Formats: sequence, C-alpha cells, structure tokens
Amino acid sequence: MGIEILSIGLLVAMFIIATIQPINMGALAFAGAFVLGSMIIGMKTNDIFAGFPSDLFLTLVAVTYLFAIAQINGTIDWLVECAVRLVRGRIGLIPWMMFLVAAIITGFGALGPAAVAILAPVALSFAVQYRIHPVMMGLMVIHGAQAGGFSPISIYGGITNQIVAKAGLPFAPTSLFLSSFFFNLAIAVLVFFVFGGARVMKQNPASLGPLPELHPEGVSASIRGHGGTPAKPIREHAYGTAADTAKTLRLNNERITTLIGLTALGIGALVFKFNVGLVAMTVAVVLALLSPKTQKAAIDKVSWSTVLLIAGIITYVGVMEKAGTVDYVANGISSLGMPLLVALLLCFTGAIVSAFASSTALLGAIIPLAVPFLLQGHISAVGVVAAIAISTTIVDTSPFSTNGALVVANAPDDSREQVLRQLLIYSALIAIIGPIVAWLVFVVPGQV
Repeated sequence: MGIEILSIGLLVAMFIIATIQPINMGALAFAGAFVLGSMIIGMKTNDIFAGFPSDLFLTLVAVTYLFAIAQINGTIDWLVECAVRLVRGRIGLIPWMMFLVAAIITGFGALGPAAVAILAPVALSFAVQYRIHPVMMGLMVIHGAQAGGFSPISIYGGITNQIVAKAGLPFAPTSLFLSSFFFNLAIAVLVFFVFGGARVMKQNPASLGPLPELHPEGVSASIRGHGGTPAKPIREHAYGTAADTAKTLRLNNERITTLIGLTALGIGALVFKFNVGLVAMTVAVVLALLSPKTQKAAIDKVSWSTVLLIAGIITYVGVMEKAGTVDYVANGISSLGMPLLVALLLCFTGAIVSAFASSTALLGAIIPLAVPFLLQGHISAVGVVAAIAISTTIVDTSPFSTNGALVVANAPDDSREQVLRQLLIYSALIAIIGPIVAWLVFVVPGQV
C-alpha cells in the first residue's frame, strides 16, 4: 500500500472513530501526524509542526474567549431579549428574529453550536407558547447560525479564508460570507412557509411572556462530541439566579463595554484589516481587566476541544501534503478531465460526510484536497470554495450533529420523536439537493 493511500485511510479512520466514540478527532489527528510523519515517512519534528496553524490557533482561542465573556456578563442574553421585544405582538416575526440573532452571534465569532445552545431553548419555548412548528423554529436557528458562520471574523470564515490564502488562490472573504448568508436565507424562507409560516403570520397578536431561561437542565448534556462547548445555566453565571430577571437583562456598564468591544473587533478586522485573533484577544483582555471578578470563568469556557480539533486536523493535512497525498489526489481528479463533475463530487462528499462528522474538521480537510485542482484555473476557485463550504455546513441540521441534537433535546416531550424523524428526513433531502443547488449557483457560472 502506498503512503498516499495509507494517509487517506488514516484520515477516514479518524472520522469514523470520532463519530462512534467520544474521542476528540484533533487528538487522533496529532497521533496520526506522529505515526505517519515520524514513524513511517521519517519526517523531523520541526517539519511536522510546520503545518501547525498558529495564526488560526490564536483566532480560535481569542474569539471563543471573547464570546465567553459576552455570554457570562449577560451581553448575549440582553441582545436576545432586545430582539424579542422588537417583535412584541408580531408572532410571525419571531422565527425571523431567531434567525437574525443567531446570524449575528456567529457572525461575531461564536461557534455555531454555542449560538444554537443559547437560542434553541428560547426558540422551542416560543414554539410551544405560540403554536409554531418546532422543526421550523429549530431550523431557523440553525440556518441563522450557518448564515453568519462565514463572516471574515468568524470561526468557519477564518478556517476557510486562511486555507485559501495560504494556497495562493483568489481570496474573497466578503463574497464567501454573502454567498453563505443568502443561501441559508433562501433555505430559511422555504422552511418558514413549508412548516406553516403563512398560518403563523395570521395569528392574533399576543403579548410575549417572560423570556425563558436560556440554558435549562439538559442542554449541557446534549452538547458533546466534535468540539461542542457545554453551556452553563444562567443561574451559574455571574449574576446569580435566573429569577432576578430585571437585574439579569438590564443594560449595565459591563454590557455596554462588551458591545463597544465587539464593535471594535468588527471595525478593526474589516476596516483596518488587523489580525482577527490579535484584535479579539486585546478586546477580551481589556474587558477582563475592567471586570476581573465576573470574567474569571471565561477562560474555562473557551472551546478547547474545538481548538484541539482544528489544530490537529490541519497539522495532519500538512503531513499529508509532505507525503504527496494532496498531489496524488489532485492528479487523480485531473485525470477525470471534467472540472464541473469534480466540483460536484467534492460538494457531495462534504455534505454527506459532514452530516455524521464535524463540519469544522471537514472544512480543514476537504478544501486543501481541492486546492491543486483549483490552481489549474479551469474553474472559478471562489465559486468552488463557496459551494464546498456551504455544502459542508448546511447539513448541520442532522440529529447526528451538535446543532440538530440541540434542537431535538429542547423539543417538547410529546413531539420529540416527531421532531427527530422530520429532522432526519429534512437533513437527508438537504444533503442531496443542497450540493446540487450550490453547484449550479456558484460553480457552473464560473467555468472558464
């Protein structure tokens, strides 16, 4: 067996093991990098670590640290409450407000599962209270999280853009973000009307009840596997019990400074082109200095499992490149002689595998495999990357993913089985139809 085939076999084995066992895939990848690099190929340690994504490592740590501070001091909860107040009496807008808030949260750098963990309990509680289809509410939250997931300062966007930039391919961060946003928005429109949105819009206005507790018991238990970070109940946050609603939701100095910090992050990264990780860490440190007691738990809420996951996968892919695997795959793809077909196959691969494995890890693995093929210039690299990125993430609605599991876990007891079945059907359809639509929209028009 050639080294190229062996390295691909090891990568597939990692995905399978991490899917059926509670083992972080990043840890498996580091072990695989050592076995493949040092013991089989004979690489030096420095050559193995040359593939370690130090810039991305800092971005992941800094952004999740900053988001943890915003969550602990109640800024995120305040934003959700403000959003809910804006739609008071207009029930048909509640699903769209959940979509928008989820997009904003991930757009500023939160992981998709973290945003869904915050909003799913709220959304599903509203679904019960106002007789909105629970699957529709859950999908609006998930697709909202995916819509903001590829902003230039987000985790998904950071992973994809750095891989593309490192490869020397055409670089279009804003185009990637807008492509994902409007693609998920279009899906949300279909979801809204298929699951009874027209009926919801006709419901009589009603006053919204008290905001449900954002992190009830059971949510933490449902976030596990590929890098999900358990969300603490509000009563464990710095402000004591959730019963003190007025105090919890008041806009205080900490939340004002956090909002200013998040704005500074967006301006610094998007306008002045500063490094996202450095800006996010600076903002987080300033907030921690201003309020050290309430922020001391934030560092424990950093998604270390996700950091390990991404760092391990990208390091292993670097070893694969040294082993010649990427060139081997590229030559195999080139031999097909049909760029459009290759792009479609890559989209399908991303969608199907991601439905059962980590989208974050898959982005770090599948896009590098497409790079040599894209460097040939027969097809638009920007369009192919956008199509692969979208295809890989839109299937996070699957109950086998963290996002889908959160929706099922927070569904009403009497309809949980129905929600599970409908999410399975929906995810199967989106895994088949989504890549084809993404391919038609972003890849076919860009053929040279």
